[in-house]
Amino acid sequence: MPVNASNEKLGWSAPDFSLIDVSGDKMSLNHLTGENGTVIAFICNHCPYVLAIADRLSFEANELKKISINTIAIMSNDVDKYPEDSYENMINFAKKYSFKFPYLFDESQLVAKAYGAVCTPDIFGFNKDNKLAYRGRIDSGVMNSDISKIDRELYQAMLKIKNNNTGPDKQFNSFGCSIKWK
Repeated sequence: MPVNASNEKLGWSAPDFSLIDVSGDKMSLNHLTGENGTVIAFICNHCPYVLAIADRLSFEANELKKISINTIAIMSNDVDKYPEDSYENMINFAKKYSFKFPYLFDESQLVAKAYGAVCTPDIFGFNKDNKLAYRGRIDSGVMNSDISKIDRELYQAMLKIKNNNTGPDKQFNSFGCSIKWK
């Protein structure tokens, strides 16, 4: 059953974190923040909603990087109950979808809780001051959709955030599988 991520509360500051990346390095928000903004996407390896957008997330991250907006993905699911989301499988997932951005393991689930993440994917867009300006879906495409023109909502929102430091007035919440809590 899909879960909707609320996008009613904006303007709060991104909590810092230090998590292990699929490269084996510990990384913190303070070191990963983009000059013009930062996207933080809570994802996992097995959710059909994430699988449906993984290629597009990789593409949008590459496009955002060109305008000095960094992307960070975080996996917070309980890997004991969902072994397909294990750290080893995260490494494979990042390779499969050509992630050129950090994919971090939130084993304790404290980061997901600090951000109020509820589903995968759950996408947060922060301005250059690390204030939340966008919480929504990646684009207007939906699973099993034959839509030929997809509105690049995340990219357009982050472009507005880069230029004005604020997000769009109209935002469509992200939806997906619930985070698998311990």
